[in-house]
Amino acid sequence: MKQATRWLSEGLVSKLVSKTNAISADQRGVAAIEFGIFAIFLSATLANVADVSIYIYQRMQVENATQVAAQAALKTCSSNLPATTNCPGLLAAMQQALQSTSLGTSVTLVTGSPSEGYYCINASSALQYVGDVSSKPADCTAAGTPALQPGDYIQVQTTFTYKSLFASLSVASTFPTPINRTAMLRLG
Repeated sequence: MKQATRWLSEGLVSKLVSKTNAISADQRGVAAIEFGIFAIFLSATLANVADVSIYIYQRMQVENATQVAAQAALKTCSSNLPATTNCPGLLAAMQQALQSTSLGTSVTLVTGSPSEGYYCINASSALQYVGDVSSKPADCTAAGTPALQPGDYIQVQTTFTYKSLFASLSVASTFPTPINRTAMLRLG
């Protein structure tokens, strides 16, 4: 009886070993498993590339819209300075220009924008605010450069809310939102 059990167990063991060897030698389906594992990493990488690219593109569009809105103020109101008080078409022209990008009405002016004032270049070659549009300074003494005349500048601030496509997979969901941009342009 013991010998019969031993032959039976040895037969099962040898069959099990031969089947295990056959399975390990069979390479069918290994490529599909490897591709499945690789596809997970590839998908996550592609989601990040897409989200980061969209964020950068939209940030550039907001920058462009802000610059175009400031240029619309110059084009529309350069003969009616100060523009914020003497140019009735200022906001309409800026809104139209602001919405000229692919982002459309999603880009908006920040509350209180545009703002206008008189600026001078100081000794460090930086713009320095020297007066409100209601009281133009005679020269740039306040900035330490009395030989210069103050310039009328308009400042445009815009905002756009970015929404990540793949928020749970992408690093772009950690990027700052809303996207805020500022443009400053000399009107006169």
